[in-house]
Amino acid sequence: MSRSALSPGEPPVLVEVVRGEWVESGHRGAVAVVDAAGKVVRSLGDIDRLVYPRSALKPIQALPLLETGAADGFALGDEELALACGSHRGEPMHVEKVAAWLARIGLSAADLECGAHPPRDEPSYQALLRRGDPASPLHNNCSGKHAGFLTTARWLKEPTRGYIGADHPVQQRVARIAGEMTGLDLARAPRGRDGCGIPVIAMPLRALATAMARLADPSALGEHRRAAVQRILAAMAAAPLLVDGTGGMTTRVMTIASATVRLKPGAEGVFCAALPALGLGVAIKIDDGAGRAADLAMAAVLDRLGCFTAEQRAALEPFLAPRIKTVAGKDAGRLQPGAALQSF
Repeated sequence: MSRSALSPGEPPVLVEVVRGEWVESGHRGAVAVVDAAGKVVRSLGDIDRLVYPRSALKPIQALPLLETGAADGFALGDEELALACGSHRGEPMHVEKVAAWLARIGLSAADLECGAHPPRDEPSYQALLRRGDPASPLHNNCSGKHAGFLTTARWLKEPTRGYIGADHPVQQRVARIAGEMTGLDLARAPRGRDGCGIPVIAMPLRALATAMARLADPSALGEHRRAAVQRILAAMAAAPLLVDGTGGMTTRVMTIASATVRLKPGAEGVFCAALPALGLGVAIKIDDGAGRAADLAMAAVLDRLGCFTAEQRAALEPFLAPRIKTVAGKDAGRLQPGAALQSF
């Protein structure tokens, strides 16, 4: 039994960092598991707290791409839809596919308003440095989402400049559909700006889980939206490498358990899942924004909900029981679910 330096209290400690047999750090947060009617199935912590969904909302933000007819109008397939839902790692496959997509709609990287950052994939970053090339907006992890925004604007003959603004028709559509999928009136919700420049709208964690549940179980949605949701889910399952990237937890889980799980993480410790086999949505928020904690918390919740077979569980062991390594690669400790999550 490991000893803890953490004092009890709220919100619950979802993930502990253990070095030796001492818990040296803890990550607190909240978990909501909800069905498509908005009924809470399981929860930990304050699920009525307001959170910014960040990139976890991308599958919802991709719905207008289908509902406007833009996806069919420009003959988009699973790869483009997966990129629209994704937070990719800037690998060559990501950059090349987004560039080709933009060319198809008569645009280029210069039309992306997401800004540039280096690839999050280390080998791709090192290759960029060796070539002496600058990072491009195509390397931005949100470039697929932005290509989707530009595609709807082109299809509907709207201005492409300024498409990230809250008053642009592209973002107004996104906000409207987010409200419909969460069941909220978001008109007066707190707002901010995401890292890629688009508006972010605060919502209760349980409402975010509800939106995911309506992706997992779209039976109560209208026929047009139901068809759009089904295509989004199919694309994420068909091309998980484009939703995330090489070696990522999202890629690995959706590759191994595509029949039961669709995953979408976001910045600042947000992580969401749509579980088609169960008709449930999951939303997690880690208070300190730690991605490592959000990853393990989501893996643990999925495991406790029975999303993995024994064989799948064994294949996902590095994410269910992540190890801490020294700089030289020697074992130094582990991350583990906190007591509240262990009994979830």
